[in-house]
Amino acid sequence: MHRTTLTVSYDSVRTATIVERSVGVEVGDIEGDRTEARIDREGATVTVDVTASDLVALRAGQNTWLSLVEVAERVAGL
Repeated sequence: MHRTTLTVSYDSVRTATIVERSVGVEVGDIEGDRTEARIDREGATVTVDVTASDLVALRAGQNTWLSLVEVAERVAGL
């Protein structure tokens, strides 16, 4: 298995909570046979752990979750 951790820090807990809740609803819905993800928040930091069976799937998973975080940030006005 291959794994990566994406960590994003924000200026406030409120912003991190908005991003976490926005992206968190996708966990379980987007995952395929080769990847899975977990989202956590501690204070103003959001962490996305992506695990995949191969490097191609890991790269695709990273791109997907980074895009979701970016959309959440745009919607939140960041």
